[in-house]
Amino acid sequence: MLITPIDLSKILTGHSGGANMKVGLIRCMQTEDMCPGTADFKYIREKKGAFKGAEGEIEIIGFNSCGGCPGKKAVTRAAEMVKRGADTIVLCSCITRGNPAGFPCPHEQLIKEALAKKLGEDITVLDYSH
Repeated sequence: MLITPIDLSKILTGHSGGANMKVGLIRCMQTEDMCPGTADFKYIREKKGAFKGAEGEIEIIGFNSCGGCPGKKAVTRAAEMVKRGADTIVLCSCITRGNPAGFPCPHEQLIKEALAKKLGEDITVLDYSH
């Protein structure tokens, strides 16, 4: 299930009242040299951005790259994080908003569609982090 910022409050209410959110983060391989994920981890810790409104603990199950263009490995890597307990997959803002490189991934939509198909309705896919 792909979640946009508008829909996010519906999902986060399921992670309130002490329920834990278990996230797997997928980042752009092209930005690894520019960004070690500091903002992603900060926004999770401070419950900002995509995580605003989450009341329970947020546990990071994994942090991995898409594997490089065109992002095919994002699907298998996300599936592996789900096997290891993730209930939410986050496409980091480097993929969907172009942070810090200045442009979003040209394969973003295909990655989202492939994730939705592979992971099914029980796994939430957030389309940004910060």
